[in-house]
Formats: sequence, structure tokens, C-alpha cells
Amino acid sequence: MSFELAPAADGTLEARALFLGERLDVRAFDQAGRLAENPLVLRAGSRGCAVLFRYGAVVLFGLEPVESGAFLKQLEPLVSDAFPRPEQEDVTLLIGRAGEERVDLDGRVLLHRADLHRLQMVADILAKSVVLAHYETQVAAVFDQIEPLAQALERGGGIASRTKALLAQIGRVLMVQQKMVGRVEVTEKPELLWDHAELERLYLRLEDEYEIEERHRALDRKLELISRTAETVLELVQNRHSLRVEWYIVILIVVEIVLYLYEMFA
Repeated sequence: MSFELAPAADGTLEARALFLGERLDVRAFDQAGRLAENPLVLRAGSRGCAVLFRYGAVVLFGLEPVESGAFLKQLEPLVSDAFPRPEQEDVTLLIGRAGEERVDLDGRVLLHRADLHRLQMVADILAKSVVLAHYETQVAAVFDQIEPLAQALERGGGIASRTKALLAQIGRVLMVQQKMVGRVEVTEKPELLWDHAELERLYLRLEDEYEIEERHRALDRKLELISRTAETVLELVQNRHSLRVEWYIVILIVVEIVLYLYEMFA
């Protein structure tokens, strides 16, 4: 389908990416209103469009604030496990620029035109960026809890009271890796490039500008450290429990010997 958004008088087009929740039911929209699939593109507002992702992200192009609020309100029943404060990222597109399509020094995306496939490409990067930002915040919060735990381990105690809550939080954060790999596929190129190889240079430039791979690797390293910390804590707690049980057994044996000697000499 031939589709192209008209920029404002100054050649700009505003885009906003949001990570709304864990899942977004894109099947609820009629085929008639769809401009494209994988990712799904819908008309939105008076002159804009929206790109929707099953993993809970949405990218809005060319919508006024009132139109944006109304469209997001329409999406609310379709979002599973909605976040109370969705991660958000705004960017300005400059349309009709000659030369290479790229990101300029002010962070604006320069495009030849705002056609459907270019908007899908930009949306893919922006959606991955807000997902990474959301999980970076979660992992950072767990790191704040790991530091006092490490200090407690160094002093040789004080972990029993906080182990359960910490391990529950670590377990939730470790799900991040499964979600990023299984649902979001952060490091995978979009299927759109198979049919539109001419857009690969634009995709690579955007991916580099938003540091998608670097942020994903950094997040992976942090998740690995959290996982090792969880394993260390569990082993330490299990060893302490085992040692405690062994002492109980020794005490019972001693008591039994004392009772036997008492009966024998009495």
C-alpha cells in the first residue's frame, strides 16, 4: 500500500514511543484499518499513524497531544500488565532532506520521505529503545539492593533476614532476559529488511545512534552478575542450613549418650 505522512510546514514530524505493558493485543483491530503488518501500522489522529508491537510498545507519528491521549485511551483495554508509568521517548523527524538518511547532532532523524516502510524502521528502533530503558531501570534498582548484600557477605553475616525478598526481586529481573530474547528480539533485524534491503543502511545508522546492541550487551552482563549473586546467596544459605542440621544431629547424639551413661551408672 502506498502511504506517506505529510510533515509540518517546517518539514518536521514528531514521533513518540511508549512501552505500555507486557503485552498488547494487536488482533483486536479490523483488517480494514491496517496500513501494514509486521509491525502493525494503523491510521491515527487527523493526519498521523501508530505502529504497534505485540510486546507492549507503541510508536505514534504526527499526532497532536489530544489525539495521542485519545488513542492511548483506546489501547488501554488491550494492554496486559500495564505499567503505572510507561517508559517514553520523543524524537523529531526531518522529512525531505537530501543526502544520507541519518541522525544529526541534535538527535533528529533525517529522512528522504515519511513513507510507510521508513516509519516502520524508525518505530522498530524507538520501540526497542524504550524497552531497553524500562528494563535498565529495573535492573539498576536490583543493583542498589545487591550492594548492601555484598557488604553483609563480606562481614560474614546478616543476609538471612533479607534473602527471601531479594531473591524474589532477582527472580523477577531474570525474566527480563527471556522477555528481551523471546518477545522483543532486541538484537534481531526486522523482517522488513528482507523485502527492502535499501533501508538497511538507515536501520544500521539508527541502531548505532541508539546503541541498541551495546545497551543489550551491558544489560546481559548485569543480568549475569545478578544471577551469580543469587546462586552464591542460595548456596550460602543452604550451607548454613546444612551446618545447622548437622549440629542438631550432634547434639541429639550427645544427649543420647549422656542418657545412656546415666542409666548405666544409676
